[in-house]
Amino acid sequence: MPVFHAYDIRGLSPEEIDSTFARRLARALVKNYSPRRVLVGRDMRRTSIEIEAALVAELTERGVGVVHIGLCSTPMFNVSVGLSMGNVDLGVMVTASHNPGIYNGFKIVRGDASPIGQGAGMEDLQESFERDARLSETSQKGTVTDDPAALSRYVDHIIKLAALPSNMPKMKIAIDAGNGMAGAILPELLSRLPWIETVKLFFEPDGNFPNHEANPLKRETLADLSAAVREHGCDFGVAFDGDADRIGFIDDRGVPVAGDIVTALLAKEIIRIFPGGLVLYDVRSSWSVPEEISAAGGRAKMCRVGHAYIKRQMRDLGAVFAGEISMHYYFHTLWFVESGDLVLLYLLRLLAREGDSLSNLWQKIAEYDHSEEINFKVDDAAAVIARLREIYSPEASALIEIDGIRREFRDSERPKRDWWFSIRASNTEPLVRLNVETRSPEETKKRVEELTNVILSRGEGSSI
Repeated sequence: MPVFHAYDIRGLSPEEIDSTFARRLARALVKNYSPRRVLVGRDMRRTSIEIEAALVAELTERGVGVVHIGLCSTPMFNVSVGLSMGNVDLGVMVTASHNPGIYNGFKIVRGDASPIGQGAGMEDLQESFERDARLSETSQKGTVTDDPAALSRYVDHIIKLAALPSNMPKMKIAIDAGNGMAGAILPELLSRLPWIETVKLFFEPDGNFPNHEANPLKRETLADLSAAVREHGCDFGVAFDGDADRIGFIDDRGVPVAGDIVTALLAKEIIRIFPGGLVLYDVRSSWSVPEEISAAGGRAKMCRVGHAYIKRQMRDLGAVFAGEISMHYYFHTLWFVESGDLVLLYLLRLLAREGDSLSNLWQKIAEYDHSEEINFKVDDAAAVIARLREIYSPEASALIEIDGIRREFRDSERPKRDWWFSIRASNTEPLVRLNVETRSPEETKKRVEELTNVILSRGEGSSI
């Protein structure tokens, strides 16, 4: 079924994802994992209450106990599972992340907070779902235990991890919760940070997302936040996505800060805590990222895109931190999961220590010019990638095949980095995604046009 994706389950709701789907998914989970107890939470979407109720009902009818945390962000959900390790076998959150309100779905993790995704159980789960094999009846029904302290326990945990100094300076920040789940979490967190003055935008959770799409990766969704930062003279601005696992930043001038540059900033702070630590950065990231990690005394390693893959690689390699250009940031101290709230705390800590503005800090890092991600709708993604692999020969560039291809070029006159591009197939749509980085905006424009002509040269697709 098309709703089963690499990282989660997601589709139109109620057209594709409804209470019947939830019950069938619960049966598949019981068949595949035989859980004793499952932690369940949901976001604020219009269909989430009904879907969550059906999921819980089917689980308990199958003899499974449920720990119910109710409304939650994805970080709160993941951390709640991690803090319950040994007491729950699975976690299921009803959410469609940053997708518009017409969507819903499920994020599923094991009892150690590791995600069930492509190559890590999703294919088997889909097979069991589609077969919908009958399960033997059980006379012992499961019980539901509500956990009203989950939010305060989550906030306690991330504040402890951030270890903010006691003499934090006063700051003014604007926060756009995007009518998503950040609006339910932030009041508790901000109540513990009395030295922060907050300009609040769209804190009321609303599954219809009446103001704008809750997706900080899209520049158009940051317009209100950028205006608020300038109007109120804020030190910076913060934007969350719908389920609050992604976080974007606007600097003190009202300018968005790219996700990979934030990875570099945060990595420096994490390496201060874990000297020599390994930091992963995704294949779309700027050369500035590994350069900053190395300069801070850390070890940098490129990785493929996607939270399920990154979390697995972090565990395998013992990485202390990882960041994606899509504004997901992962912490080994947090069971390798993301938390936009913890990212915010670390940035506050960094600014306090440096005594400098966010605009000055990130501009010192951003040495190169990045195109941002460009999507092309194509008929055959593999053929497009193969064509680019052939045209840009190994003799002319270094080839990296972690996720699609990344070609890195050096100046022919000097042993200096010149430009690179990466192209990979989308995991969820008939798209290829292109990223280009050079040493100037003019060169970036030239290379993007050159690559676009190659991608579309056979009339196989279109840019979007």
